[in-house]
Amino acid sequence: MAKKRPQTKAKRPQTTGGARTAGADGDVPVVGAREPCPCGSGRRYKACHGRAASHAATELVHRPFEGLPGECDWVALRELVPAATVELTLKDGLPEGVPAVTLATVLPMAWPALRRDDGSVLIGLQNDTSSGDISRDLADTLQRALEAQPGTPVQGRRAPADSPRLQDLLDPESAFEPAVHSGFEFWVPDSENATPDVTASLERANAAAIPTVKLQGVDAAYWCETPEKNHLRWVMPHAEELLLDALSRLHAAGRSSLGEGTRLVGSFRAHGLTVPVWDLPSGVTAEDVEKPAAEFAERLAAALATEAPLTAEERRARGGLTNRQVTLS
Repeated sequence: MAKKRPQTKAKRPQTTGGARTAGADGDVPVVGAREPCPCGSGRRYKACHGRAASHAATELVHRPFEGLPGECDWVALRELVPAATVELTLKDGLPEGVPAVTLATVLPMAWPALRRDDGSVLIGLQNDTSSGDISRDLADTLQRALEAQPGTPVQGRRAPADSPRLQDLLDPESAFEPAVHSGFEFWVPDSENATPDVTASLERANAAAIPTVKLQGVDAAYWCETPEKNHLRWVMPHAEELLLDALSRLHAAGRSSLGEGTRLVGSFRAHGLTVPVWDLPSGVTAEDVEKPAAEFAERLAAALATEAPLTAEERRARGGLTNRQVTLS
């Protein structure tokens, strides 16, 4: 759950060879940073039109997965879940020779994407991105993977600033249904014939994977097991301030737990969404928290609908929750 590089929202100027960037004087070709700017200003490109292009490539996108089906699960798979896959549906259907496109939390050798021998495509979600706009970089990787030769990995790069994002490529009506795995055997159809590098990478990844289970009764809630205690990490779509108020109301009233021995301990902030976290006793399984989580969802809905100002006790509870909030992205 290490902190990721910030997500960024790129504007229109492009940053790849042959691209052009718009400025007050019209379209200006992209050149080397130290070369004279083609606009004729007499300044170096990096101090002239290149400055706008650089700024556009680093402006933050706080919710890169907003508008995608299953936004909360996208965040969970990016930040919290070790091994999971999701079958993706493209707006325009699968190209000829591509039987499937699958999103995976990570791929062997930390590849951004892989075109398998059978033509299917695997896209890695947890890789660092170059531009900071995860959605745009993943879309660029996906497009290049669809055109790659079967049996080859796809390397990462900074996506052109005006290239499509995932929201442009994926079917907005399709379901987003993660399958959580105990290990990374999904990397290779035939693990016995994998290369030594892939086999070693698989063994290392399996050894480091934290056992994780997705709850079935509520959305985007993931139980995980650690040596000292278990946890439930629940990605929620509500506005942060509204959610923290609601959690504070429940916490002050002693209604924020998920059963005996459990405790709401704080939250993460990830990709524009808030992720409350509960500590669970080691013996509490994912199945054990299914019913308490569903009951908590009902209490939370009522608290979210409450418009009364916070009481002094609720404000104290809110301060405690805010102090224990950690930003992952």
